[in-house]
Amino acid sequence: MKVFQIVFLLVLIVPFAEIYLLLEVGSIIGALPTIFLVVFTAVLGAWLLRQQGFSTFQKFQASLAQGEIPAYEMIEGPIILLGGALLLTPGFITDLLGFVCLIPALRKKVAQFVLENYLVRAAGNFQQAKTTENNVLEGEFRKED
Repeated sequence: MKVFQIVFLLVLIVPFAEIYLLLEVGSIIGALPTIFLVVFTAVLGAWLLRQQGFSTFQKFQASLAQGEIPAYEMIEGPIILLGGALLLTPGFITDLLGFVCLIPALRKKVAQFVLENYLVRAAGNFQQAKTTENNVLEGEFRKED
């Protein structure tokens, strides 16, 4: 299945699952507590987004100041943004995924997975392609009139 098809299915399925879950929770605990819970997770998500964003940015700057490449911080930044967006989206499924992106220990695991399985592999493929394309004939030329 192509990435576009997967994203398209998620865009269709997730809202229906969220609505179903909101209705089920609302029927168990009531409408007002459900609304309060959704608003509370959005406020908590905004606070976590700010706190974790600043923390990751400080780690990013510290790594640069020490002359290190801030690989994890560069991966964690977009994960934090995604987590904040998911927490601001009403629903319990997106809130769960948003908290996974914003809790430091879980975010570190996600960043490590992305870094090791996608970026390191892609860099290895690039390096391999680069070494196999070294069949270059060097020379000089001179234009004669």
